[in-house]
Amino acid sequence: MKRLLPRLLGAAILVGGVAFLVLAKPWAKADAAITFSTVAVGRGNIQAQVSANGTLSARSTVQVGAQVTGRITELKKDFNDEVTKDEVIARLDDSFAKAQIEQAQASYDLAVANEHKAAVAVTDADRQYKRQKLLQEQQLVAGQVVDTAETTWLAAKASLVAARASVSQAAANLKQARTNLSYCTVTSPVNGIVLSRAVSLGETVSANLQVATMFTIAEDLTRMQIDTAVAESDVGRLADNMKVTFTVDAFPNKPFEGVVRQVRNAPTTQSGVVTYDAVIDVENKDKLLRPGMTANVTFVLDQVADAIKIPNAALRFKPSREQIQAIMAQYGMEGRGGSGMRGSGRRGSGGPPSEGGPPSEGGPPRGAGGPGGPGGQGGNRDPDRRALWKLVDGQPRRVMVKLGLTDGSATQILDGDLQPGDQLITEVQGVAAQQRKVGAF
Repeated sequence: MKRLLPRLLGAAILVGGVAFLVLAKPWAKADAAITFSTVAVGRGNIQAQVSANGTLSARSTVQVGAQVTGRITELKKDFNDEVTKDEVIARLDDSFAKAQIEQAQASYDLAVANEHKAAVAVTDADRQYKRQKLLQEQQLVAGQVVDTAETTWLAAKASLVAARASVSQAAANLKQARTNLSYCTVTSPVNGIVLSRAVSLGETVSANLQVATMFTIAEDLTRMQIDTAVAESDVGRLADNMKVTFTVDAFPNKPFEGVVRQVRNAPTTQSGVVTYDAVIDVENKDKLLRPGMTANVTFVLDQVADAIKIPNAALRFKPSREQIQAIMAQYGMEGRGGSGMRGSGRRGSGGPPSEGGPPSEGGPPRGAGGPGGPGGQGGNRDPDRRALWKLVDGQPRRVMVKLGLTDGSATQILDGDLQPGDQLITEVQGVAAQQRKVGAF
């Protein structure tokens, strides 16, 4: 017995130690306390809006070119120079055009001389015809002679008509030659500013097939436009005379304003994406905006001033069944009714009962509250209301709200037990959101 006693005592101590380790688990960490991430309810202006990108351009842009071929002998305007209507901006070598005028003038003079010659021939033929006809009446000449004289007279008249037509043709050629000479002097068709110059002094421009562009002139840079590419999902909400705001990369912190002039019906399809051009009129009195700038446009669909608003992160919060059970256990809310955490469960899901009391067996799941909640009478959810969670004296409490206008980051509250400064829950720490079969909505 003296030998067995120490062994039995050691075995008892070993068994007790193992049982302590198995049951007590001293190495396990204590459950973490449940904490909440929150955002504050605020007050301010809300704008519903659509965003799009566009390019600034002058409302009227004119390309000025040469209508004749020639070498540039003079350039009077350059980039960014202001021009007035009919002001000379360039000249081409006009020696060839002047030679064409001389040729056309000579052809015209020859045609006029031929016309006079044809007129004299008509007069002579007419006199001969009358003389032969008189002699025929006296039976001094044969009838054939009279017929020949008549034919000669008619041919002379036809030649006179042809000569007059040649004079008109020569006059037209002379006018064209003089017009070509005027084209050697390039003038501005509008008042504006030179955006670009495509030629250099001494360069030869060719206008054999089409007008050779020399200058691009913007008529008025104080009044510009933006051509935006609006997605087909958003174009239905746009309308003429709608106000817009936009920024450009050159002035990222300076907002500009504009007005929708026209939403064009012609679609543009690129890589399967359909967009429509919304043309926006922009005042540019300070001339800060320049053609070609990329505009980040915001179309203001609707706006509300001084509204109670919440960050949209609060709308995305949907606690899982595990989170609800852990919160109710920590705050001792299992037996509490009213507007606390209860009401997020559904029948048969293993979660807590709904706010209106435990569901009956075999019946439909209850809504989240009484007549004013989303369930309403009859257990149907109210689509106009949403459930949010706010902290009241450090404890979570569900509130039902009616939502209004949203700008994508914040949403207006039309009705509900929320005031500026209230803290809305956006995340729960301390318990994993393993399932979302039973959520707040």
